[in-house]
Amino acid sequence: MEKMGVPAVPIITEAYKDLAKSTAAQRGMPTLRIAYTVHPVWGKTTEQLRAVVGGSDPVSGKSFMKEIVDDLTTPLAPEDEKSGLQSVSIGPATFGPDTADNLQTYFMNNQMTDYLPIVLPSEAKVEAMLKGTSHKADEVVGRAGGYHYTVKQVAVNAVMAGCDPSYFPVILAIASTGDLALGGSTTSFGYSMIINGPIRDKLNMNYTIGALSGFAQPNATIGRAWSLMGKNLGAGSVPGQTYWGGQGNNLNYNNVVIAEDERSSPWTPFHVQKGFKPEESVVSVFNGWDMRMGHGAKGAGAMELKFDQQISSMFPTLTRMFNCLLVLDPLTAKALAEQGYDTKEKLQDWLWRNSTISAKEYRESFLAHVWLYPRALKGEEPYATWWKAPDDQAIPCWPKADDIAIVVTGGQTNAFFQVGNMNYGRSVSIDPWA
Repeated sequence: MEKMGVPAVPIITEAYKDLAKSTAAQRGMPTLRIAYTVHPVWGKTTEQLRAVVGGSDPVSGKSFMKEIVDDLTTPLAPEDEKSGLQSVSIGPATFGPDTADNLQTYFMNNQMTDYLPIVLPSEAKVEAMLKGTSHKADEVVGRAGGYHYTVKQVAVNAVMAGCDPSYFPVILAIASTGDLALGGSTTSFGYSMIINGPIRDKLNMNYTIGALSGFAQPNATIGRAWSLMGKNLGAGSVPGQTYWGGQGNNLNYNNVVIAEDERSSPWTPFHVQKGFKPEESVVSVFNGWDMRMGHGAKGAGAMELKFDQQISSMFPTLTRMFNCLLVLDPLTAKALAEQGYDTKEKLQDWLWRNSTISAKEYRESFLAHVWLYPRALKGEEPYATWWKAPDDQAIPCWPKADDIAIVVTGGQTNAFFQVGNMNYGRSVSIDPWA
């Protein structure tokens, strides 16, 4: 027991039984002791939860609390002390001989696609994709869901998505984050990325009319590759086993790929805000729920434009579980700059200070007891102060102004904006993957 540190028993709802066992096995712990509860536990009363704890494990049939005590105190056998990550197996190098149609069916039946036709990853096409980087095919790029994955495995998914080899450094940079689209939560997550720097024009990415739609091959296929990697290199491919999003999310087809219009923006590009040089090519990843559209028109005549107020009015409708990704058309950004917001930081600060909810709404918001209350209990600020505030006290929607990410893109046909309920993950340089 001393070798393994503090004794612990994971507690999982019974719906995740197969996923829990397979994940433990992938990490070299096939005999991990796991206790199970009924599913779901969300939304139950205190009395119902007490009954769950005082009842039986629905998988083993044992008394739930006795099972946990026994698992914590029984000495480990030698096989219980094994650990380590496994690599993804990519199977044989070739399939066939067979027809292209049968190969499409093979990939779909094995849940390796998004159920749209793929580019079949022939050996020749994968080798052509590998020419898009100086990195070796067997180099480990990252890991997700308990698996390591290599440059070649990423290349296979890039081919399937329809990417050109020139896009491959972007795909590798995304893969290196370990944040692969498609998650195992019952929450139906959506994903987004911002791409900055010279790579946008080198790849002819679209950041004008229809910037968030499928009007350019790099925007469409880079986002699609992200989802396919989530299926094949992560742990999000099988509904009811490794994917649990209750209703799913249409954004998952190719996510939200945003190339920032740095020339038309009156402000500092997003990657420079994050500490990168303007001449660097950078991808920044986000995860969350959705995107919703707004406009600055205010009043019955719809002539007066109050962008800051209209944006602010949408923020309280977002969940506290995620932060905000604010996507502004260049027309909107320029109008805001003319109104005095000559930097993104000034706009972030104003929106943060003027987008508020009551402390009562904050405490009663979605998943507040799961995401916010534990931080308050630990004394983490501002959560601790906000949790104790009077019901009618106004507090910001998020802990700090930097929780509002701002990016500029669009065709300047009208002064629209979109608000995404999205958390910023991280930014990585694309250039080292060329």
